[in-house]
Amino acid sequence: MNPTIPRLRLGTRRSPLAMAQAEETRARLASAHEIDPAHIEIVPVTASGDRIQDRALAEIGGKALWTKELDHWLLAGEIDFAVHSAKDVETMRPEAIGIAAVLPREDVRDVLIGAASIAALPPGAVVGTSAPRRAAQLLHARPDCRTIVFRGNVATRLAKLAAGEADATFLALAGLNRLSETGTGHPLPAEEWLPAPSQAAILVECRAEDARTKAFLSAIDHEESRQAVLAERALLAALGGNCHSPIAALSRHDGGDIVLRAALYSPDGAERVEGEARFAAGDPEGPARLAADLLSRAVPAITVHFTGAPT
Repeated sequence: MNPTIPRLRLGTRRSPLAMAQAEETRARLASAHEIDPAHIEIVPVTASGDRIQDRALAEIGGKALWTKELDHWLLAGEIDFAVHSAKDVETMRPEAIGIAAVLPREDVRDVLIGAASIAALPPGAVVGTSAPRRAAQLLHARPDCRTIVFRGNVATRLAKLAAGEADATFLALAGLNRLSETGTGHPLPAEEWLPAPSQAAILVECRAEDARTKAFLSAIDHEESRQAVLAERALLAALGGNCHSPIAALSRHDGGDIVLRAALYSPDGAERVEGEARFAAGDPEGPARLAADLLSRAVPAITVHFTGAPT
């Protein structure tokens, strides 16, 4: 190793997908800086969200269960930066932690395992998912179906499905691709089945005051993906949504603008409101305008789950 290059510690969860994302981040950094990957040490932690698998995330503390251990290590100086699935990172973050890079976004689509399409699910099908967004989308499209809680990593959920605990389940195509589990299930068109905000993006955080590490990580920041993720996170912030709030969103670039489309649901899927907004990339007010429009048109069964709704 080149002794002039600082050795950095990359924090990550221990799950197979999180480790794959950490390895991708390290490889991109090594390539960008033309250094040996050994300059970057991967430091895994078992997150609370990985330890507790028998209840829905919304019941046990929300998205913070994916980040709190890594946040503690980062602020204590035990790691230099942390790698997360962007969709699992809370909208409101500690001021001492900043987003240093967003990697090129993967395929945003969800995959349905167990049937060729939502319409092809058998009548009264039982579908395993722990995501309020997926449950609400399913019940909106197929109110005859029933959902049960499915937690765990990809292998765990596929094993539950194989054991007959449900007729079908959902997984993110990006995760399957990163685990080389290609050809598993049937991708759902993103235009018809909007993904979770920030789905398929890898987010890299470091201490806000750590200028050296921020500069090092900036080499792998993908501007288009960052703009999309920040727009979708700004929408979440303006809505006041949390892990109980069924929301789907996706942004795309069109010239110098971002076109952001989103849908809000009641948890039982009975109610839905959708909207779209176009704004300049980096405009913080664009997502807020879309949030206000959605909430102004939503029924109480939806707005009760969003603190950004007018009272």
